[in-house]
Amino acid sequence: MAKYFDVHPDNPQPRTIAQVAESIRSDALIAYPTDSCYALGCRLGSRDGIDRIRTIRRLDDRHHFTLVCQDFSQLGQFVRVDNDVFRAIKASTPGSYTFILPATKEVPRMLQHPKKKTVGVRIPDHLVTQALLTELGEPLLSSTLLLPDEDEPMTQGWEIKDRLDHVLDAVVDSGDCGTEPTTVIDFSGGEAEIVRRGAGDTSRFE
Repeated sequence: MAKYFDVHPDNPQPRTIAQVAESIRSDALIAYPTDSCYALGCRLGSRDGIDRIRTIRRLDDRHHFTLVCQDFSQLGQFVRVDNDVFRAIKASTPGSYTFILPATKEVPRMLQHPKKKTVGVRIPDHLVTQALLTELGEPLLSSTLLLPDEDEPMTQGWEIKDRLDHVLDAVVDSGDCGTEPTTVIDFSGGEAEIVRRGAGDTSRFE
């Protein structure tokens, strides 16, 4: 049965955030809100968490996982960013974007695309997510909470707990955060390629 954490959207309770972070460190798989929609998250090096996300979402090994980062300096530890790409990403973060970039050696091999050696990264503009990342002190391995054969993610924490109680360890609820996933921009080839149009404005990348 998943633990249920009710977190204030504007003033996240430090004690509750610390409890969520501790559960992640203990290998928990959580559902949590972001600035685009709810996501599944686990510890960066959690093989069990990755396997469980793949099972819940029925993902193959070509799926790009995302490292949800607190800020740009943390992001820079996990991906290689040249000057032009740096400026484009810096101007778009924090925000509802996921960027696909070449992974550094800090990224576990199991998270990298098997052929391209890339990984997704993002910096969310969401108070609760930022509070959790600050407390955790490292990125959160993440994937949009979109169930197989469904067109839109679930928007309510209580609904997620009700439907996924048996496969999650915790649900962080801070209210409705929308149904539109991030815009995905692939910079791994040097030029911006729009992979998915979502919550983030794509005009600056076209």
